[in-house]
Amino acid sequence: MNGIHDLGGMHGFGPIETEPNEPVFHHDWEARVFAMNLAMGFWRKWNIDMGRFTREQMAAAEYLSTTYYDHWLFGLERLLSEKGFLRRDEIDARERQTADVPPDATVKDGALRPADVTPFVSGRKGARMPDDVPPKFKAGDHVVARNMNPVGHTRLPRYVRGHRGVVDRDHGVFVFPDTNAAGAGRKPQHVYAVRFTARELWGADASARDYVYVDLWDDYLDTAAVTTK
Repeated sequence: MNGIHDLGGMHGFGPIETEPNEPVFHHDWEARVFAMNLAMGFWRKWNIDMGRFTREQMAAAEYLSTTYYDHWLFGLERLLSEKGFLRRDEIDARERQTADVPPDATVKDGALRPADVTPFVSGRKGARMPDDVPPKFKAGDHVVARNMNPVGHTRLPRYVRGHRGVVDRDHGVFVFPDTNAAGAGRKPQHVYAVRFTARELWGADASARDYVYVDLWDDYLDTAAVTTK
């Protein structure tokens, strides 16, 4: 979808500030949010692309003024409500509590238990698929990224839409995030590293020596006619 989360290629946000020896988590609550996301994933009521899509629905002003794990918490709260784990008013009531409240000792059937943590975390599957799907493109092919504006989740960044590039390599077959996020199936297809010149993306003022490589799925690409000058 089009939203403030798609910041690639945008100007006006200043330089990226690096933090020497940055910790994994800056606050204890961030670690808890990360753990809750993993633990609730054990129920398999949603997938990683659905989780990304919920975070993308945060309002622009809120998105820009909050942190990475604030975004994760926003998405988790939406999923807990949408999937029937907690009502929105129950979540709001818990957020208003100022005193420490003992955790509910009741463990529901299907919940992640301590003995399940190690096999669950170590056995998680990636997005690569074993399906024998023929590729639509090969290294060296000239392609153009489709100029599309989907209302759902997509991994096609705005700054490459409508621009021409060259397939550098084929990464293999992967889950298609657009349909996976919508609960419409994995639709396995090839993913390619596509090379775009900086001038193709940002005009004649960009460096003639610079390139950007973007990993793109079959359904994001069309064949581009080779032009000669």
